[in-house]
Amino acid sequence: MDRSLYIAMSGAKQTLQAQTVNANNLANTQTTGFKSDLEQFRSRPLTGAGFPTRVYAMNEKPWLDLATGAMQTTGGDLDVAINGEGYFAVQGADGKEAYTRAGDLRVTTEGLLKTGAGLQIIGEDGPITIPPSEKLTIGSDGTISIIPLGSGNATTQVQVGRIKMVKLEPDNIEKSTDGLLHAKDGKPVAASADVSLAQGVLEGSNVNALTAMVDMIELARNFELQTKVMKSVDDNSAASAKLMQM
Repeated sequence: MDRSLYIAMSGAKQTLQAQTVNANNLANTQTTGFKSDLEQFRSRPLTGAGFPTRVYAMNEKPWLDLATGAMQTTGGDLDVAINGEGYFAVQGADGKEAYTRAGDLRVTTEGLLKTGAGLQIIGEDGPITIPPSEKLTIGSDGTISIIPLGSGNATTQVQVGRIKMVKLEPDNIEKSTDGLLHAKDGKPVAASADVSLAQGVLEGSNVNALTAMVDMIELARNFELQTKVMKSVDDNSAASAKLMQM
C-alpha cells in the first residue's frame, strides 16, 4: 500500500488536534483572565529502511500566549486585575496551589473568598474569610479591609487578610487541563511584594476572536485537503488492482 495514505492520515489527525486547541481558545474569548494555547505544525521524517521520501505532519503545543488581556472597568468591589506581571494564588480541584489571572472574586455564604469559577483564593496567611460588612476595599498590595456590618462607624476599617500574589518563572510553569497554571516542580511559589492590582477592573481573555476564526477556517480546509489525498490514493490503488487483474 502507498505510504502516502498514512502520511495523509497522520496529517488529518494532527489537523483535528490543532482544531481542538483552536476551538478551546475560541470558546474562551469571554473567559476572564484566560490565556490562549499556541499550536504549530512541523515535519517529522520517517525512520527505518528505505529512502526518506515521506515526512509525517506533527502538531504540538509549544507554549502559552501570556500576553495581557484587555482591561475592563467594572467598578465592582470584588473585581480586581493585576497590573503588569503576576498571578493570583488559588486552590485547585486537586487541593494543590495553582495560579490564575482571573480576578472576578465572590464571597460565598460561608464568607470564603473565591473566584467566579469557584476556586478558593489563597491568602498569605491561609484561606481568607470575609465577615459581613458594609463596605469592602482591596488595596493595590492585595490587602482586604472591611467596614464591619453594624459597626456604626463608617471610617473604621478592619483588615481581614491579604491576597497571595506571585511572579512565575516561564521555565517553571505549565498549563493543566483545568485551565490553571502550575509550578512544574510542584512547590508553592513564594508571594511577591512587586505585584500590584487594581480594584474595580477585570482582565479579559487574550484570545483574538477574529484570528481564531480565520485559523478555524484554515484548519478545516487543511483537513479537507488531507481527506482528498486519501481518496486519491484509494482511487489509484483500485486502478492498480484492475491493471494487475488484466
